[in-house]
Amino acid sequence: MAKVKKSRAKVVNAARVEVKSEVKPGVKSASPAHHDGSIEPAKGKLGVMIPGMGAVATTFVAGVEAVRKGIAQPIGSLTQMGTIRLGKRTDGRSPKIKEFVPLAGLNDLVFTGWDIFEDNMYAAAQNAGVLERDLLAKVKGRLSAITPMKAVFDHNYVKKIDGPNVKKGKNKLDLAEQLRQDIRDFRKSSGASRLVTIWCASTETFIEPSAAHQSLKALEKGMKENDENIAPSMVYAYASLMEGVPFANGAPNLTVDIPAMHELAHERELPICGKDFKTGQTLMKTVLAPAFKARLLGLSGWYSTNILGNRDGEVLDDPGSFKTKEESKLGALEHILQPALYPELYGNIFHKVRINYYPPRGDNKEGWDNIDIFGWLGYPMQIKVDFLCRDSILAAPIVLDLVLFLDLAQRTPELRRLGIQEWLSFYFKSPMTAPGLYPEHDLFIQLIKLKNTLRHLKGEELITHLGLEYYD
Repeated sequence: MAKVKKSRAKVVNAARVEVKSEVKPGVKSASPAHHDGSIEPAKGKLGVMIPGMGAVATTFVAGVEAVRKGIAQPIGSLTQMGTIRLGKRTDGRSPKIKEFVPLAGLNDLVFTGWDIFEDNMYAAAQNAGVLERDLLAKVKGRLSAITPMKAVFDHNYVKKIDGPNVKKGKNKLDLAEQLRQDIRDFRKSSGASRLVTIWCASTETFIEPSAAHQSLKALEKGMKENDENIAPSMVYAYASLMEGVPFANGAPNLTVDIPAMHELAHERELPICGKDFKTGQTLMKTVLAPAFKARLLGLSGWYSTNILGNRDGEVLDDPGSFKTKEESKLGALEHILQPALYPELYGNIFHKVRINYYPPRGDNKEGWDNIDIFGWLGYPMQIKVDFLCRDSILAAPIVLDLVLFLDLAQRTPELRRLGIQEWLSFYFKSPMTAPGLYPEHDLFIQLIKLKNTLRHLKGEELITHLGLEYYD
C-alpha cells in the first residue's frame, strides 16, 4: 500500500472568492432570475452510454430492469421516490418529482457501454458479485444482450488492471473519432432520440491541469499529438460533447472539469457535471460536518479509512489513482467548515484519509471514521462511525438520477446554456462550479439548491424556510 502523507485542512477564504465569467463572447448566458418557461417534453427513447461496465454500471442497469419488471423498488433514487414541496406547508402540495417535472420514464431507457473486458453485462454483474444470482437470473435476457464496445484505455492512467477489449488508433483524436462513430451507431441502432454519457469507469491517476487543457483548440492539438496529459476519460468526454451528448463524471478525474471542456459545453449548449459519486464515507462527512458547524463545535481531527475489495479497490491500490481519490475526499471538510471564518474551531484540523484494498470484502465497503471534536470551554469529545455499506448499491440510484436530470437539463434551454450543472452537486464528492467559485458541500444545502432549481424551472415560489408568514 502507498503511504498517505499527513494533511491538514487548507484555509479557504470564502469571503474573498472572485467569480470569473466563463461565458465566451457571443455565447448567451442564462440568468437564474429569469426562466423562459420552456422545457421540451421527454419524447422517445433515452440512450444511456456508460464507459466502464463494472460493478456500478451493472448494478444500475440490473436495478432498472428489476424495477421495470416490478420485482424491486428504486430505493435511494430521488427522481423515482422523492417528493417536492410546493408553496406553504399548509398548502399540502408535495407531488413526486417525476410527476412535477417531465423526466424520461424508466421504460424509455436503452443502454450501451464500453469496457476493456469482453463480458456482457450479465456476466460482468456475476463477476462483480454485488447482486444475488436469483435476482440476476430474472433480468438475464436484457443484461446478456448488452455487450461492451471496445474501450479507449491507457495503462499509464490505470495501472492495476488491464484487458483485451481496447481500441487502437494512430492518436487520441483518432480514438475520439472512433468513439464518435460508436455514438452515432448506437443512436441509430437503438432508435434513441436523446443520449447521455455517464462515466462509471475507474479512477485515473492524478494529474493537474496543463496547457493542453486550457482551450478546445489546445485540447484537439494535444489529442492529435498524443499529449500524455490527455486522459482516456477526456477522450470520451470530448467525443460525447462533439456528438451533442451531455456528460456526467462519476470519478474524481479531471475529465470535464477543465477550460477546454467548459468551452465546448458552452459552445454546444450541453450540460456537464461531476466529479466523483458521493456514496459512503463522504456522504457521512457532508451530513456530520454541517452539524458541527451549525452547533459551533470545534474539530481537532478526522481520521478516515476504507476497506474495499472490488475492482475500484484494486485500482485505488495504485498511489497515482489513490492520489486522485484522496484529493476528492479531502475537499469536503475545507469548504463546509470554512476555517478562515472560524479559525478557533477549524483552523488546525488534522485530516487523513486512507483506502485499503482487501479482496475478501468485495463490493461491501467498510468506512471507518474517528472524529475528535471539542465543545464548551474546549472540552474534548469523540464520535466514531463504522459504515458497513455496499458501494455499488449506493451508487446505482445516483447514476439513475444523474441520467434523468442531465436529460432534463438538455431539454431546458436555461440549464443547457450554463454548461456546468452546479445544481446537481448533491450527487458528487467534488462538485463542479464556475471557475473561481467555491463549491457547496453541505448535503442539505445541496438538496435545497436542487429542489429550488426544479421549482424555478416550473415557475413555483422558491422555498426559503423563513416561516414568518404562518404567524402574521
